[in-house]
Amino acid sequence: MSLRICILETDILRPELVDQYQGYGQMFQRLFSQQPIAAEFVVYNVMEGHYPSDDEQFDAYLVTGSKADSFGTDPWIQTLKTYLLERYQRGDKLLGVCFGHQLLALLLGGKTERATQGWGVGTHRYKLAAKAPWMSPVMEELTLLISHQDQVTELPESATVIASSDFCPFAAYHINDQVLCFQGHPEFIHDYSRALLEIRQQHLGEQIYSQGVASLAHEHHGTTVAEWMMRFVAHKPQAETSQG
Repeated sequence: MSLRICILETDILRPELVDQYQGYGQMFQRLFSQQPIAAEFVVYNVMEGHYPSDDEQFDAYLVTGSKADSFGTDPWIQTLKTYLLERYQRGDKLLGVCFGHQLLALLLGGKTERATQGWGVGTHRYKLAAKAPWMSPVMEELTLLISHQDQVTELPESATVIASSDFCPFAAYHINDQVLCFQGHPEFIHDYSRALLEIRQQHLGEQIYSQGVASLAHEHHGTTVAEWMMRFVAHKPQAETSQG
């Protein structure tokens, strides 16, 4: 039986990108179609106020990236935080990418803010700091496409760091078998990253822009992270047997 995943889409793409890429929900669906665990997805754009009905059942909820700040005060962000906290308290599995990674850290006791390191763009390499049963295939290091100027600067108490770099110390984390988050974008492809860099060239400055474009010569492990995510959702920790 396939997994059922709710994608909570937290952005609307820029007009010049919509025709080719549709939205982050569609980009995730394309990504997940390349990994071996069967899954089906339903996308709800929470910026527009769309959420699943109470009687819909999902194996996990994935929060996408966004141009918005996770620490922003927009009403839709406050609504989403309330919704996610209810899901967490109910024991549902939660996945977060970029904005979602930051929002879940913030929501569960960590800290997220504008990074003193500045913008991270292009392809970025991380050291893996932990291993877990669902991290298959096994990797020695992780490379992902990124686009962010905010970072998680303090993790929730119960979180375990999975991936880190000097630039981004808390690049991925999990909280037990319930929450799994990545700062990088597994759903991005090189052409989309290049398009974002072109759009933001003046804002980024020539040095960051040029380094970002040059870094796109490197491959990334988006499909591997997609498989980890689905294995995380499918993973059932062995129940402790109680004597009674």
